[in-house]
Amino acid sequence: MPVTLKILGVECAYGATPVLHGVDFSVVKGSFTGIIGPNGSGKSTLMHCISRVLRPLRGTVLLDGNNLYNLHPGVVARKMAVVPQETAVNFAFSVAEVVMMGRSPHLHRFQLEGEKDYAVVSRMLALTDTLHLVDRPVTEISGGERQRVIIAKALAQEPEIILLDEPTAHLDISQQVAILGLLQRLNRELGLTVVGIFHDLNLAAEYCDSLILVQKGQVHAVGPPEMVLTAENIKAVYGAEVLVRQNPVTGRPAVMLAAGGGRPAVPRGRVHVVCGGGAGAALLGLLTRYGYLVSTGVLNIGDIDWEAARCLGLSLVEEAAFCPVSPERHQANLALIKQADACVMVNIPFGRGNLDNLAAVAQARAWGKPVLLVEEKVIEDRDFSGGQATVIYRDLVAKGALILRGEQAALTWLAQM
Repeated sequence: MPVTLKILGVECAYGATPVLHGVDFSVVKGSFTGIIGPNGSGKSTLMHCISRVLRPLRGTVLLDGNNLYNLHPGVVARKMAVVPQETAVNFAFSVAEVVMMGRSPHLHRFQLEGEKDYAVVSRMLALTDTLHLVDRPVTEISGGERQRVIIAKALAQEPEIILLDEPTAHLDISQQVAILGLLQRLNRELGLTVVGIFHDLNLAAEYCDSLILVQKGQVHAVGPPEMVLTAENIKAVYGAEVLVRQNPVTGRPAVMLAAGGGRPAVPRGRVHVVCGGGAGAALLGLLTRYGYLVSTGVLNIGDIDWEAARCLGLSLVEEAAFCPVSPERHQANLALIKQADACVMVNIPFGRGNLDNLAAVAQARAWGKPVLLVEEKVIEDRDFSGGQATVIYRDLVAKGALILRGEQAALTWLAQM
């Protein structure tokens, strides 16, 4: 695929402070590329380098095979437009006047705007849904409207590439979706190459074809969102424990915080959680944050709750993906339950493959341990074992297991234990 931007061994600094260290990557023509990374990682410096604001100390930036810094500024402006992070306009220019400023690279000195320039401005105002604002002072419109006007100004340059430094900063979610949807449409319908800096990883995942993950002035990972946005990469670069799942609607990766807040120095007690299929992830995190020593099992490898337990560093009994609980794993689960002060079972369905997990909870009650059943649906609606699960569950309740509604109710009960 044709490459429009190529960054080769770029090193940049502010005075004596080095910021970028040997950065290498390419931007494919017609792609939607996101630059992500924590604060201070060098994202904005990289954007300044690509947009000719900061000349690299070493290395080369190629625009369509030509050294960017050897090209005339007018040539660059007709190929590449920049939407900066700060888009404040201090003078009461009309929206039409601001957008017309984007035609400067196509006009000679003292040349007046012509019919083509007015046509381009009208088209870009229409594309960005700002035509109705044409006579309004840019100082009197909303932040989201102003951002669309600035994008219209950049598009009026008729560039092949548009660079955006945090295009949705300070905007609410509806405005963010509107701006990024617009850029995606321009990317797909007009073939505009889009390169933007993103703080929100989920927005980057949804709208970008390719991501560049930057850490401490170096490229940590490059590729499609599903390859870059992994729990391992995010842990390594951001130092955050996350779960990465597939968005069921778009198929793109979705990043969820797995753990937050400090843990008390003195553990509150040991709790074993029987869960699966994502039904227990919230409770695992909640108990951990409140200082309980949490164990869980048996969970199939790749299950959402299995991933949450691993991220939280919990004691875990795992089984191969899609396999029923083996006798060995069942015994290991019982061993963890025996060490626990209480056992909590969340609202999970039961089939023949995980019936031993319910049997393990019954054994916990037989040992005299408190058993809490977090119930949202009655067991009959979750029983796919031919009725065996219902028999065990009802016997559990008869023998003193408590039915509770929601994770918070379980946490409240455990706090009184």
